[in-house]
Amino acid sequence: MRITKTAISAFAIALVQLGTPAMAQTMAPAPAAVAEVDQNAAIKAFFEEYDAQQLALSPLGKAYRGIKDSDYGRWGDFSTAGEMRAQAAERSALKEMRARFDPAKLSPENRLSFRLFEKRAERSEAAFKYNDYGYVFDQMNGAQSQLPAFLINIHRVDTKSDARAYVSRLYGLGPGMMEAIAQAKARAAQGIMPPKWVYPYVINDARNVITGAPFGDGPDAPLYADFKAKVAKLNISQIEKDLLIADAAQALNASVKPAYEALIAEMTAQEKVAGTDDGVWRFKDGAGYYAERLANYTTTNMTPDQIHNLGLAQVARIHKEMGVVQKKMGVKGDLQAFFNYMRTEPKFYAPETAEGRALYLSETQKAQDAVTPLLPKWFGVLPKAPLVVKPVEAFREKSAGKAFYQSPSPDGSRPGTYYANLYKMADMPLTEVEALFYHEGVPGHHMQRAIQTELKDVPAFRQFGGVTAYSEGWGLYAEKLGKDMGLYTDPARDFGRLQLELHRAIRLVVDSGLHHKRWTREKAIKYVEDNSADAPGGIVKAIERYIIYPGQATAYMVGRLKISELRDKAQKALGKKFDIRGFHDTVLKSGPVPLDILEEQVDAWIASRK
Repeated sequence: MRITKTAISAFAIALVQLGTPAMAQTMAPAPAAVAEVDQNAAIKAFFEEYDAQQLALSPLGKAYRGIKDSDYGRWGDFSTAGEMRAQAAERSALKEMRARFDPAKLSPENRLSFRLFEKRAERSEAAFKYNDYGYVFDQMNGAQSQLPAFLINIHRVDTKSDARAYVSRLYGLGPGMMEAIAQAKARAAQGIMPPKWVYPYVINDARNVITGAPFGDGPDAPLYADFKAKVAKLNISQIEKDLLIADAAQALNASVKPAYEALIAEMTAQEKVAGTDDGVWRFKDGAGYYAERLANYTTTNMTPDQIHNLGLAQVARIHKEMGVVQKKMGVKGDLQAFFNYMRTEPKFYAPETAEGRALYLSETQKAQDAVTPLLPKWFGVLPKAPLVVKPVEAFREKSAGKAFYQSPSPDGSRPGTYYANLYKMADMPLTEVEALFYHEGVPGHHMQRAIQTELKDVPAFRQFGGVTAYSEGWGLYAEKLGKDMGLYTDPARDFGRLQLELHRAIRLVVDSGLHHKRWTREKAIKYVEDNSADAPGGIVKAIERYIIYPGQATAYMVGRLKISELRDKAQKALGKKFDIRGFHDTVLKSGPVPLDILEEQVDAWIASRK
């Protein structure tokens, strides 16, 4: 999920624990002279103290880790002032770490943690310059969908006390939403608004949350249905269950409903005055903002033009590989004719029915069953956490992306989850089932993020943090790894793999086109139509994602190319001594790192093998 500097940034950042809460000023100063052995012990204590103070101010961060305590019914501070305190604390922590610890006196693992904390804080500081540039509400992010999704997917109800905490969060949802609305209004006054087409998505999501019982007639609204289902499983009397459900209904009507009505009113008002330009070039210092976003997501110093040209080169390469698959499938005509065939052939799509959705999930299960037995031949370290597959919840499926992954909790109470968006089956071709699962499930995100969550003896910011180019680069690498493992035996499925790779190459072109070259939304859509077999609805949704999420989509291909480059480098350097399991473990064992540090890690592994 996206990390944003918005009214709910404390929430979004809690998802991956990237340094939101303030660091208290009570950390004990270090002695002027510290023995080398004490430096290692002291920096571990420093990181533990920092994490403890983060969690103390982040109820959502605790919930994602499976911690239930006296904060279980709270949301946390969503205010602008809270964001500013968090950034000041980040600066303070970085300054203290640099003053107290000498990297030369640290063990290799602690020295890596020092460097990663430093780089993380530097990226955060660069981003904070543009703190007000992010959209508070859009079709992919914002309290309108993220807060209900948190309650449904993360807030566990194992006891009566947990149910009361859920009700408490329902009462707190209203004030949190109002804080976000106020921030959206303030940014709109400065001209920071998403394009006009975004608003119907947000309004639709908001209406979905407050449609149905207990707000009115019809089936239960999403939060009410979720609460009822969770309470029904409790080992308490029916009278106690009825009282809890009545309390939830009161909270929904007293707090949630008016807040969502206020959100709908504000979004309706903003829609009337919103512009139609799409790229962030339209903002004051939009070029600086986009350059910062590219640096943040790719962890490189690539310019927008370099990103654009890299994309064009990769599109051309993949087109050639697709031509080979076209011959295998016996489809006549040029590449455009092949694209049209793959886009329109009915057998490549599940029907728009319950049976069609079940078919898609069944095909996903087949992909999981095929790859799982092969993993030990390719990885020395395997995740302990199980993986489950779920469709995206109905209340947000219209606006959500086509597929995404939720990490498991470290205590084992929540599995890793692959979400497939089955809102419109025409946007989810069966040819892509395998590649999507290998990206989001195994050997992709579940492999990487579950292993990361299960790391021992590393600071929490490494165990739960993220670096987009690394994580998404690994996901895209995993799609191609499936080919290396002997999968994609059906040429049509191999085309689906190439189509998804092409999708990520095209992102480099259209993201830089939209935000740097001032392309319109329509020009970007046309480029994808002309150069890929993406489903029409999928094309529109993808372009709309890049518009509100500048720079993020470029990280996938940049990261994937680096991982593949490092594998080729290791194979060339080691020859017969190259061990694919050792290479993969080297990439995964340290958790997410910037790409330059990843290269250092692989170089060290190569040297050790020699």
